[in-house]
Amino acid sequence: MEIPESAREVLEAPRLAHLVTLNADGSPQVTCVWVGLEGDEIVAGHLNDQQKLKNIRRDARVALSIETDRQNAIGLTEYLVIHGRAQVVEGGAPDLLQRLAYSYLGPDVKFPPMPEPPEGFVTHITPERFGGVGPWASR
Repeated sequence: MEIPESAREVLEAPRLAHLVTLNADGSPQVTCVWVGLEGDEIVAGHLNDQQKLKNIRRDARVALSIETDRQNAIGLTEYLVIHGRAQVVEGGAPDLLQRLAYSYLGPDVKFPPMPEPPEGFVTHITPERFGGVGPWASR
């Protein structure tokens, strides 16, 4: 699914995304991640094999939410919600995290701040539906 330009602006801003995955018992697992774009996929880097990655491998359904700094015409803070399917790919995390760190932390930062970080994992999220409060929400 093509990502609307209004949603792209939110995804390219240095805002933390809340990533929701599903635990084995069906309960939600929520974590904050840095996100970026690669075409019409949302990407996030992870140095270690964490619970969210294990959840995605078992059940690809995910949701992301990102709050903006804008208010709509009636005063509500706009926020983007994306429902989609994710895939975990081995390797590439240090390069992605460095690219995202320029936006999230500043142009002169070195991230991850360690010599020879592990190759880690990259999550690729394919959007299926957009919601929340903002011009990207289908009403």
